Amino acid sequence: MTCQITNRVSTMAVRAVTLLAVLAVVGVSVSAQRENIPGIRNFTKVDGAIACGGSTEPSAVAGLASRGYKSIVSLREDGEAGAVNGEMDQAARAAGLRFIHVPMSAQSPSEGSASAALGALRDGGNHPVFIYDASGSRAAAILMIKRMLDDGWDEGRAYSEAVSIGLSSPSLKSFALDYVARHK
Repeated sequence: MTCQITNRVSTMAVRAVTLLAVLAVVGVSVSAQRENIPGIRNFTKVDGAIACGGSTEPSAVAGLASRGYKSIVSLREDGEAGAVNGEMDQAARAAGLRFIHVPMSAQSPSEGSASAALGALRDGGNHPVFIYDASGSRAAAILMIKRMLDDGWDEGRAYSEAVSIGLSSPSLKSFALDYVARHK
């Protein structure tokens, strides 16, 4: 009888620990929600104030405005294939949105471009804000930096969210971590 009680208690303890582990994972899981928005590749709403995405067409801007976004931050360089920054600026103005162009190289991002992009995310007057590039990788790296510096997230949590948004470049991850280390 004592053995059965001990086994039941052990089984219950294992289940409780397993449940707590699952809840802990869920608790630190990212809140990023992928949505299908015509004209936006990899649109991901990360919280009420920020959304990230990849390649965005001017035809999608009115939809962002109707969803309550106030600003659009483009990290695309003008010479980049598929970049339509001028058209995006015009579409944003027509929809009553602010367009902020912060060119950022995917291969060799600069301290200045990262700081400018972070400034746009930190400026509450821009919220809600949509930040994008060609795939979402640069936008995810910038958000990773913000999460670690401003929101107090640890590297693992910030990186998990960034990957769910589209961060796939080891060099952008390294850049983000180096940036955070320099600005703590």
